[in-house]
Amino acid sequence: MIPPAGERKSGTGGPVSVRPLGEADLDRADEIFRVAFGTFFGAPEPKTFFGTADYVRTRWAADPQAAFAATVEGEVVASNFAVNWGSVGYFGPLTVRPDLWDQGVGRRLMEPVMDCFDTWENRHLGLFTFSHSPKHLELYRRYGFWPRFLTAIMKKQVVAGSAAVPGRVLYSQLPAAEQPDALSLCRALTGAVYEGLSLEREIVATHAQGLGDTILLQGAGSELDGLAVCHCGAGSEAGEDVCFVKFGAVRPGPEAADRFERLLGACEQLAAERGLAQLDAGVNLGRPDAYRRMVDRGFRTWLQGVTMHRPNEPCYSHPDAYVIDDWR
Repeated sequence: MIPPAGERKSGTGGPVSVRPLGEADLDRADEIFRVAFGTFFGAPEPKTFFGTADYVRTRWAADPQAAFAATVEGEVVASNFAVNWGSVGYFGPLTVRPDLWDQGVGRRLMEPVMDCFDTWENRHLGLFTFSHSPKHLELYRRYGFWPRFLTAIMKKQVVAGSAAVPGRVLYSQLPAAEQPDALSLCRALTGAVYEGLSLEREIVATHAQGLGDTILLQGAGSELDGLAVCHCGAGSEAGEDVCFVKFGAVRPGPEAADRFERLLGACEQLAAERGLAQLDAGVNLGRPDAYRRMVDRGFRTWLQGVTMHRPNEPCYSHPDAYVIDDWR
């Protein structure tokens, strides 16, 4: 028998409660996030894992209503975040204090996240987890998620002095009056990649928090050829001396591969302009040509995981898609 919500016992003997994650909780949630990942990977100093990269505060600020905490005797012991990309929703990082692992705390934090997805009416749900961890795969399978292709989180050293990419515009450089039109063009592009897919929240959050910038590649007429939401440097999800492409995509069609090459060049140009030495980007191996083109440009995998999907369908991870993303 499962005790009612708010009365389920943890291994400490106290009840586990779930509530919204508040601003006053962020330091503790960030510490647990680092210690949990650092412990999982066997880091000698778990509290410093991820360095100057920040996942907790940035995701909370992007949507405080989609951030949740689990508490024991009033103390935060775990957190989880839901992300709304229009027709697509994903969650994470879900992190639990290591001494409470395998005691059902993670399951408690799945409940409010799944409620978010129901409210948002996302059509396709996903997550990134560790392909070598049966317990993670089993936890998420209980909620209808199924493992599909691996996702490679890749990096390359930035080459300074590369040729400027034609047609590149930065969202931050647009007058405020033009930004709504730019967001509409972005929705049209991502909607062509997957119906209803929208990165508007990521673009606005990146701009509002000063985390980096969004690259817009102008095409013929009024269309966009591509876009890339990039985090830059310490305090963002990139970390010190890194430009991280959180999401990138090009308009589908016969010349999509060429547009993707331009987009990769534009991302490296932004990193060089910011004085950042490393460019990070994730790609699902269900997009084999996109992956091959990144390898040919010098990207190498430094972290590998599996994306799990609900329903068990490819979403936008198929051979004709030229998309960079990272559901960590």
